[in-house]
Amino acid sequence: MRGWRYNPELGAAIDAYVSPLFDVVSRKQREALYHNPLNSIHLSVPRGEDAAGEAVRTLADWQKTGVLRQDELPGVYVYYQYFRLPGSAREYCRKGFMCHIRAYDWSENVVLRHENTLPVSVNDRAELLARTQLQSSATHGLYRDDTFELERYMDEAIQDPLYQTEEDYQGARDVLAMIQDRDIIHRFLALLADKQVILADGHHRYEASLVYRQARQVADPKATGFELWNYHLMYLTNAAADDLRILPTHRLLLEFPGELSNEEFLKRLAQFFTVLGQDDAYDLPEIIAGKRWAFGLYLGGQAYKIRLKPEVHAQLAWDTTTEVKALDLTVLHYFVLERVLDVVGPDAQRNWPGVAYVRSFSECLAQVDRGTARAAFITNEVTMDEVERVCHSGAVMPPKSTFFYPKTIVGFLFTSIRDQEADNPFLQCV
Repeated sequence: MRGWRYNPELGAAIDAYVSPLFDVVSRKQREALYHNPLNSIHLSVPRGEDAAGEAVRTLADWQKTGVLRQDELPGVYVYYQYFRLPGSAREYCRKGFMCHIRAYDWSENVVLRHENTLPVSVNDRAELLARTQLQSSATHGLYRDDTFELERYMDEAIQDPLYQTEEDYQGARDVLAMIQDRDIIHRFLALLADKQVILADGHHRYEASLVYRQARQVADPKATGFELWNYHLMYLTNAAADDLRILPTHRLLLEFPGELSNEEFLKRLAQFFTVLGQDDAYDLPEIIAGKRWAFGLYLGGQAYKIRLKPEVHAQLAWDTTTEVKALDLTVLHYFVLERVLDVVGPDAQRNWPGVAYVRSFSECLAQVDRGTARAAFITNEVTMDEVERVCHSGAVMPPKSTFFYPKTIVGFLFTSIRDQEADNPFLQCV
């Protein structure tokens, strides 16, 4: 593919033009970014009564005036993210590359999802894609290669970066490079030819590509399958890598149904869990670390460690796979939300306004202390092995099960799927 990128002058100050993904950017961040008329947010999260129309006009202007320029030759775009985790001196580097892949339907069993999507978010992304015919941000996919062959080529390319951030909004340093050697690109194609891809992040944007592709197929039944609208921009990383990090997402209960008191809530929990009081709430993550079906609970200023009684697990009655039933978060959603709070079934829970998903441990405690939440459940992170097991079982996880860190950023690379740009000599090899 031949990507569109900020021109060299702007690329030298790329920090001013990148932005967070549409589903993680806060309202405060948006307002600050909108003040820069050339920031990528104007293409990824446009605003106005006709937001998609604004993005179309902005894109045309940026391409005409040279704000964005298209690379002369096609290639694979290497994307490294250097980051640290709280409490650790180690610098991680998540290695990957951005490319176009075919937008496979879920039924083709090539791209595998691990969560369900919300129709309203898919529709929003689909309209923006249809109007702009621009992929403004890459979704994140995982392939597995235990030989790490592609990393050798990427390590060499990253020594000559196109540009890099000083530090993005989440504290990571992002570096972009390019591989244009035809033989090396063929090695990428050959290695990935028979791989399944697990969609780690970007389910709504991927489904938007499916929606757009299906609409174009209906409109043009004689299409060859190589038109650019058949393709989707994806950032691919190796699931075998040690630098692939998944952070936990905790659960805040904003309310209890009915007039349920804290005491009655604890009493109901005790039917299913062993409940042990703890002296210090800040010890909860360490106390539950690595323990199956164990959670921290912060309720009414008191901390508890709770752990499912092993004999109770057989009561988990949802119609799903063994792999999903084994997950900590499935246990939490079934025995706490359904059995204790009577919010019955995954669909009802996904739409219930009484639960919020928060990544910050300290924010969970603060909201309970402020009275904006009744209780906080502190969770362990999901492992990559669990993600792979669930995806290969054909099922999906509970909502907000994974938070792959760091998130990719918007503004490093844009790709067009307009018909007139279908001149990539590598398409015949895909």
